[in-house]
Amino acid sequence: MATSKMSVKGIDIRYNRINQNDYISLTDIAKFKNTENPNDVIKNWLRNRMTIEFLGIWEGLNNPDFKPVEFDGFRKEAGLNSFVLSPTRWIEQTNAIGLIVASGKYGGTFAHNDIAMEFANWVSVEFRLYFIKEFQRLKAEEQKALEWTAKRELAKINYRIHTDAIKENLIVPDLSKKQISYVYANEADMLNVALFGKTAGEWKTMNADLKGNMRDYASVEQLLVLANLESYNAILIEQNIPQEERIVLLNKTARKQLETLLATMIKTEKLLGLPKAGDTRNPEPLG
Repeated sequence: MATSKMSVKGIDIRYNRINQNDYISLTDIAKFKNTENPNDVIKNWLRNRMTIEFLGIWEGLNNPDFKPVEFDGFRKEAGLNSFVLSPTRWIEQTNAIGLIVASGKYGGTFAHNDIAMEFANWVSVEFRLYFIKEFQRLKAEEQKALEWTAKRELAKINYRIHTDAIKENLIVPDLSKKQISYVYANEADMLNVALFGKTAGEWKTMNADLKGNMRDYASVEQLLVLANLESYNAILIEQNIPQEERIVLLNKTARKQLETLLATMIKTEKLLGLPKAGDTRNPEPLG
């Protein structure tokens, strides 16, 4: 179970991805209220009748195996001075899935993010607001990372379409291996110039301290446009359009698509209240 962390008001809060859902450490959140005995904070929260009502409704909506009879028993007792409930007892007797208890040095009580938000609000309204803001920021970053990976893979797939077009239309039988390699590299660099404004060699000279190549440092928008350019160039090659004409067409396409993507991204982020997008540099017009 891979664990990630976020920092809220100076407190490190762990969270895990389980069955496509985020489970956040209530133990860590509770430290905002009681650093020495966070488990006591969780138990006090579970004694609350409103908490039991909330957990029961959540399980009813998300857990087909939830035991309503056992839940009713807890609901009737909640709020009484004699009522004590631990996360483990709640899970075992109701078959709940919203809470998870992990053992070991780095264990504790984890809860589905819906429940963790409710707990954070009970601990401190101020803490909850900071917690939500930081969690949203992290999820936005994770989403961008996933999108980047997806677009990188798409570019690789489209590059196969691109190289097949080169092989079928630009590679002649009497070329040596060195000459064939040059043809592929030359076409790849043409795309680099059309999109990034520089060749792979020029980028490497300017960024000698960086590992990888310029495409490894491209934005999500640039990678998406690159995938489109590879497909477009394959079509232009099959139409026997000379390279000096193709690079102009590809550059115009790159600039237009990047402008459209950036405008759409900025509009979407404003609507969702996400952090401002980074600057996606458009390539300069050629010629």
